[in-house]
Amino acid sequence: MSPPEARLWLALRDLRKQGFHFRRQHPLLGYYLDFVCLGRGLAVEVDGGSHEGRGDWDARRDAALAHHGVKTLRIAAADVRDRLPDAIDFILRELMAAAPTRPLRDHPPRDGKGD
Repeated sequence: MSPPEARLWLALRDLRKQGFHFRRQHPLLGYYLDFVCLGRGLAVEVDGGSHEGRGDWDARRDAALAHHGVKTLRIAAADVRDRLPDAIDFILRELMAAAPTRPLRDHPPRDGKGD
């Protein structure tokens, strides 16, 4: 993890107290997500220098995730470094606005199997 990612990870872990569980470097749909809260379908990506010139690739990735119900928040590494409380507030607002979702690793519901 880059220093901004490590700093954000420590802050995201504190959100567990509010019921939001994040995973880091989580594989999903052939991509590795910096951070994801599967319970709310929210991925958080820290965009630093390595993302320069990758706008088209990032847009395709975000669209593929959105197609499967995962919204991507992109936060600049400079914002994590210089304005971490604001970044956490933004993430927390998005988490609270997102409807809880069934975790992707749960078993399918038993009802609805047909007649």
